Order: sequence, then C-alpha cells, then structure tokens
Amino acid sequence: MITMKCNIRGEKITITDAIRDYIETKLSKLDKYFKSADVSANVLVSLKGKKDSIEVTIPYDRYVLRNEEVHDDLYAAIDLVIDKLERQIRKNKTKLKKQTKSNEMKFNFDYDLEPTEDMEEKPNKIVKRKSIEMKPITEEEAILQLELVSHDFYIYKDINNNIKVIYKRKDGNYGIIEAND
Repeated sequence: MITMKCNIRGEKITITDAIRDYIETKLSKLDKYFKSADVSANVLVSLKGKKDSIEVTIPYDRYVLRNEEVHDDLYAAIDLVIDKLERQIRKNKTKLKKQTKSNEMKFNFDYDLEPTEDMEEKPNKIVKRKSIEMKPITEEEAILQLELVSHDFYIYKDINNNIKVIYKRKDGNYGIIEAND
C-alpha cells in the first residue's frame, strides 16, 4: 500500500496535531490512485481574512495535481479540497490512462469506481482559434493590456523577445509564466 508523504505548513495559523492528523487521513483517500511510493503532497493552510484556506499540490511524474479551497470552517475546506482533487483524477482518468501507456506513467486505475456524472467522457474540442500580433512590450504594458481585454491572462513578448503569460491571481496580484527553451 502506498502512503503519501505530507508536507504541511501553516501561514498565519498554527497546525495542531488534530489538523495534521485530519489532513493526513483525508489525503490517504488518494493513495489508491498512485502506484509509486515516491508521492508527496504539499499542503498550505492559511487564513484569508476571516476564512480558512487550504491549498494542496501533488507533483507526480510529469503532472501536477493542485486545488485550493476557502471556507469558514477549516475542516469543511479540507473535505472539499480532497473531494475536488479526487474528482480531478476521476474526471481525467481516460486521458491519464492514455498517457500512462505511452509515457509509462505510474497512476493506478485498477480500483473499482462507481460511475459519476463528471466521469462521463465528453469530447474536448477546440471551438475557437485566435491569432495575435506580438510586439515587444514591458510588464506594465502587459498588465494594462490584461485589464483592457478583461481576461484572466494575457500572452505577450517582452523586450528581450521572450514569450510570457501574465495572469491575475485570486489575491488580486499578478503572476508571470515564462517559457524556457
């Protein structure tokens, strides 16, 4: 039996033994989806205003499972985030299985699942394509463009001709994704 390692840290909150045990117990529900013993979950528990927030990131092979939940009750947030992660795995089971065969990934799909609505295979398709002209701009100009187009992200070329994506974070700040060669 695989046991996931848990790296739990608190930000503006003390992680008690009860909270740690509850998180570890809930995360153990996901053990059945992994074949490799080298699985670890990075958990960040924090306070956002008067609400509790939990963010779980599980880097595994070539994929990263990640989800976040904010709730008035920390234990409810933990339950919700684990359910979301499990739904992510179940929903993408077929796609991950195909990747497993071609890339020898180590997900375990030998368990019995009761079919759920979100497991039904719905074909994903590209419904729109856009072509954009990218003139080199600064980060400040990219933020302005992002705000002007009212999207969550904006692709741009910086002054060194590197392609980047700037995105709006849930906390209202911005993040940048840089493409490396």
